[in-house]
Amino acid sequence: MSKLLSGQEAANYLSVSSRSLSNARSSGTGIVIPFIKIGGAVRYKQSDLDNYIQSHTFSHTGETRGVKV
Repeated sequence: MSKLLSGQEAANYLSVSSRSLSNARSSGTGIVIPFIKIGGAVRYKQSDLDNYIQSHTFSHTGETRGVKV
């Protein structure tokens, strides 16, 4: 099983603010990454963070607009 990270640890791992992750959880937009609730605690699987990074890695800016070369 993948390591579980707290919201703050996940934010640090992605180099974003924990508020960005919190806003994404509540709105369903922005940094959309699956999360786990254990009691009142939010946890992220490190493998889900790695998948997010991989799926948002581009070689040029045209790729971000859906342009394929």
